[in-house]
Amino acid sequence: MKKSIQILTAVLIVQILLGVVVYWPRSGASASEGVPLLPEFDTASVIGITIEDGDGNRIRLAKAGGVWVLPEVDDFPCKGESVEALLTKLSTITLGQPVTRTEESQVKLQVAAQDFARMIALETQGEEIVFYLGSSPSYGATHIRLEGQSETYLTSVLQSYEVNANASSWVDTSYFNLAQSDITSLSLRNSKGSWQFVKDEEGNWGMPALTAGELLDNTQVDSLLSRAASVTMMRPLGIEELPAYGMDEPLAVVTIGTADATYMLRVGAKDPDDNSYVLKSSESPYYVVVSEYAVDTFVTIGSEDLLLPTPTPRESEEGEVPEQTPSPES
Repeated sequence: MKKSIQILTAVLIVQILLGVVVYWPRSGASASEGVPLLPEFDTASVIGITIEDGDGNRIRLAKAGGVWVLPEVDDFPCKGESVEALLTKLSTITLGQPVTRTEESQVKLQVAAQDFARMIALETQGEEIVFYLGSSPSYGATHIRLEGQSETYLTSVLQSYEVNANASSWVDTSYFNLAQSDITSLSLRNSKGSWQFVKDEEGNWGMPALTAGELLDNTQVDSLLSRAASVTMMRPLGIEELPAYGMDEPLAVVTIGTADATYMLRVGAKDPDDNSYVLKSSESPYYVVVSEYAVDTFVTIGSEDLLLPTPTPRESEEGEVPEQTPSPES
């Protein structure tokens, strides 16, 4: 009886091992065994790329005058090296045995035309190549399917998270940048008032409008300078000023002075959905969207935030007996 149990156990283990070998997802086809995803693909022939994700986000990149831009955002320049790196990866994808050939499984693996993690469309002269990146069954492996084919494969060359459908993945998000040490003056205007800050020859900051007894909070000044010197955007909007941007009555105007130049930042309308703001720098023709953290201080700060609390005189020194008013004699 004991021997029979041992034999059955051994058979069961063998069956499990065979199942793992047969059904375990492959880590992506190797170049020696597979065929190219895109045979005879020439990266230089691509003039446009459209990327869409499963949440409905979409972005289009195009080559104009030999450089990559966002054509739907007034040709805002892209990071060409990032686009070329994507094309190079696509050119190296090779495919082994298909994971599945059924249309039903395409939805489950997120490579269906109506349900995908990423859709990537490559535009060449007179041709469009579309393929889908889907789920990741194991580390370093992603399902992939070429449009027009029922077969779904695995690749280790490209992951869905590497191909995002947002502008910040393809452009330089540094919108305005100065060395903070170069700033010699800063003025700010918002709905609560206007203030001017000046740096003296010793590098100390002051506010000419201070009255006797008022003390400037240098921590707040440093925070304003830091935000004014470096602004990172979330995405570009374009070069046309639209009424929705709220620039007719900006929420804040920041003027930054250096020894050689003067710059201006205008903070426009706030989006209630994500609390972002529209921003325009005098150094760029583009309006952009920035995070709440980037500029909210410019909009909300007031005089009470810029000054240190004024100490109130004590009515009596510690340990000192207050003078008593003599009581009338009875």
